[in-house]
Amino acid sequence: MSVESTESSFDIPAFLKSLTTRPGIYKMLNNQGEIIYIGKAKNLRNRVSSYFRAQSASTKQQAMVTKISSIEVTVTHTENEALLLEAQQIRRHKPRYNICLRDDRSYPYIYLSQHHDFPQITLHRGAKKKSGKYFGPYPSTSAAKGSLKLLQRIFPIRQCDDSVYNNRTRPCLQYQIKRCTGPCVGLIDKVSYAHDVDNTVLFLEGKGGALVDQLILNMEKAADALDYELAANFRDQIAKLRLVLEQHFIEGEKGDVDIIACATKANLACIQVFFIRNGQHLGNKAFFPKMTGENDPAAVIQAFITQYYFDKPVPHEFIVSHELEESALLMDVLAMQAKHAVTISPRVRGERLKWLQMAMTNAENTLLSQLSNKQDSYARFLGLQEALTSQEVPKRLECFDISHTQGKQTVASCVVFDREGPVKSAYRLFNIEGITPGDDYAALHQAVYRRFKRIKQNEIEAPDILFIDGGKGQVAAAQKALAELDINSVMIVGVSKGPDRKPGMEKLIMAGKDQPLDINPRSGALLLIQHIRDEAHRFAITGHKQRRAKTMKQSVLEEVAGLGPKRRQLLLKQFGGLQGVASAGIDALCSVDGISRQLAQRIYALFHQDEN
Repeated sequence: MSVESTESSFDIPAFLKSLTTRPGIYKMLNNQGEIIYIGKAKNLRNRVSSYFRAQSASTKQQAMVTKISSIEVTVTHTENEALLLEAQQIRRHKPRYNICLRDDRSYPYIYLSQHHDFPQITLHRGAKKKSGKYFGPYPSTSAAKGSLKLLQRIFPIRQCDDSVYNNRTRPCLQYQIKRCTGPCVGLIDKVSYAHDVDNTVLFLEGKGGALVDQLILNMEKAADALDYELAANFRDQIAKLRLVLEQHFIEGEKGDVDIIACATKANLACIQVFFIRNGQHLGNKAFFPKMTGENDPAAVIQAFITQYYFDKPVPHEFIVSHELEESALLMDVLAMQAKHAVTISPRVRGERLKWLQMAMTNAENTLLSQLSNKQDSYARFLGLQEALTSQEVPKRLECFDISHTQGKQTVASCVVFDREGPVKSAYRLFNIEGITPGDDYAALHQAVYRRFKRIKQNEIEAPDILFIDGGKGQVAAAQKALAELDINSVMIVGVSKGPDRKPGMEKLIMAGKDQPLDINPRSGALLLIQHIRDEAHRFAITGHKQRRAKTMKQSVLEEVAGLGPKRRQLLLKQFGGLQGVASAGIDALCSVDGISRQLAQRIYALFHQDEN
C-alpha cells in the first residue's frame, strides 16, 4: 500500500483517518521527493498519528514534521517483517532524520582451504564461495592479520597464494625464519602437516584448553621415545600457546558474544563493539552512526543492531550497555535470521560486567577524541570561510587532480570532504578518453563536466567549493565545463604550488579574479586545502597505477593470435599475474583449460623471443 500527498494538498486528518491499523513501515518525504525519515509500526495509524500531536511529539519530531510533504506506507504481515524492511530501507536510503550506520563493509574472516593436500590459511573478505572452513568474523583486517601472525609462530601453516606455492623450486624466507614448514618443496609429509592443521582448527574454534592437553601428551610421548628435539618443539608450542590464551581468551566464556556499549554527546554517538567468538576475544571496533539531534543511547544501539547485523553473522548473545525498548522483538527477528536462539542482556555481573565497563570506557574515550577532531575540522572550515570571504561556512568540498604517464592512461580523481573530513564513499575516478595525450586542461574539462552533469541531474550532492590542483589554465577549464552545464553556484578555486613549490607557499587562484589570493601559511584553512589537494593527488596516482597495470597485463597478451579475453583472464588467474605467465613453460601453459599446445607455444614465444 502506498499513500502520497503534496504539501499544498496534505489534509492531515483525512490522511490519518485513511491509514490502516496493520503493521508496516512509513516513509516521510520532503517537497523535493527526498526521504527524510523511515519508521516501522505495529499499528501504522497510531504511530504516524503521534507525530502530529504537538503534546507528544519531541522537538526533533516537530522540526521534521514541518518538512513533510508526502508520506508513503508499506503494509507488512507482521511487526517482525516491518522491522526487517525498515532496516533494509534505512541502509539503502540513509534518511536525514534516522540513525544511520555509515560503515557496513563485510567482515574479514580467516579461511582454511580443504581442497589442497597441504591446506592454505589466509585472510578472506566477501562471499564464502570457496570450499573450506571460515573462522571469525573479525572486527577489522588488522585483527585478522594479527591472529594469522600468531598462528604462524605456533603452527606454521602456509599462508602463500597458490600461484606462488605451485611455482616454488626452493623454500622461501618464511621457511628460513621457521614460519612455514616448506610443503611446497616436500620438506614436510602430509601426516605431520595435517597435525598442524588440526591443531590450528582447535585453536580457532576456541578449544585452547583441549589443545594444550593434547600437546602435553605429545610432548610426553616424544620424551619417552627419547626424541628430545621433537619434545622441545612441543614444549615451545605449549609455552607460546599459553601466552596467547592468557591474552585472548575470556574467563567463563564459551560461545559467541558481542558486547555493545554506546556513548552520546553533542549530537554525536559512538558505538564500541567487542567481538568474542568461541570464548576468544577477536578485537573491538568503534562506529559513529549518523544522527540529527540528540538520541537516547538505547535507541542508537537498537538502530545499530538492526542495521549492522541485517546481513551479517549473528552471535548467540548481545551484552548491551543500555536496556532496549524492543529487545523481545529484536531477539525474535535476529533468531529467525540466524536460525538459532539470540539473547540480549542489559544486566550482567562478574567478569562480564568488567568487559561491558571496558567497552563503555572505550566508547566514551573514543567519542571525546572524535568530538575534539570534529571541533578542529569545523574550525578549519570556519577559517576557509574567512579566507575566501564566503557568505556561509562551506559544508561540502570537492577537489580534482589529473595523473598520467606521458599522456597515456590518463585518470582524473575527485575527492570529497565534509565538515567531518574525507567522505571516501563519494570519491570517484574518471578514465579520460578522446583527448590529445598530455592535454591536462582537456582532461580536467572532461572530468568536471562528467561529474557535474550528474550533479545537475540531482544524482549527487553539489559541493560549495570546487578545488582544482593547478593554476589559471586548470581553473579556466573547470569554469568552461560548469558554464556549459549552466552551473554558476559553485565557487572554483585553483591551488597553485607557487614558484618554489614548497608546502605553505601555495597561491589560491580564484575564478574571475586577476590576482592570486595569499593565505596565511599557518592557518587552519590552508591545512584543510593542503589535505584535500594531497588526497586528490594520492587518489589520482593510485587510479592511474591501477589502470596502467591493467593495460600492461592486457596489451602484452593481446598480441597472441587466438588468445581471447576469457582465456587471457584465466591465464592471469592461474599463474598469479603476468610475471607467472612469462615464467611458465609450454607444458604448464597447456595445463590451463582451453590452451592448446600450439597456442601455448605462441604464448611462450612472446616472452622468450630473445633466447637462442
